[in-house]
Amino acid sequence: MKPTATVATVVLALLLSSCFTAREGRIESDYSYAGNFRHYRTFAFLQGADGTTRDSAAVLDETVRDAIQTHLRAQGYKLNQRRPDLLISYRVFDGAMRFTGYNQPDLMQWVRKESVEDDETPTDERQGYDRVRYLLNDGTLLITLIDHKNGRAVWQGYASNVTARQGTQASIIMRRAVRSIFDRYRVLSEDYQNEPQMR
Repeated sequence: MKPTATVATVVLALLLSSCFTAREGRIESDYSYAGNFRHYRTFAFLQGADGTTRDSAAVLDETVRDAIQTHLRAQGYKLNQRRPDLLISYRVFDGAMRFTGYNQPDLMQWVRKESVEDDETPTDERQGYDRVRYLLNDGTLLITLIDHKNGRAVWQGYASNVTARQGTQASIIMRRAVRSIFDRYRVLSEDYQNEPQMR
């Protein structure tokens, strides 16, 4: 066998094995049955005491923030720093991590029911939370939507296999991760739902 053929065979074998061992990124989301999703109209980013965004990766902060803002505006939400309905928090975690999520019906099925659980909801009518443990690989972007009135998280979306390297590639990866996460949050704002349709 010629040395060139041997080298090519080894390289091909390594490439194929890396394809089989590469893990797909996990994209999931969870929501609170107490979320009043049909009535949210405005949002703002959660701010720290020093005016910077809490729970954010410093290098890619602006990329992630812009991508989130773009998606929420496309769904009819308006940025309102003074009186937002939703506060947005996000964070990039490096490396692998164990994470608890929930096995739930699709968010839009829940929203269509027009049901919101609160302290008055009888115990036998409450939805249960079926916990699921995930191992999230190679960095995770976590986005949380918080109801500003009660301070409770109403929705969270997360994407793994998001490596937070610097540069153009990192921006592309983060924008794709945000898009994939918001593919799981397709709730239009109350104002957007009530606008007359263009004919």
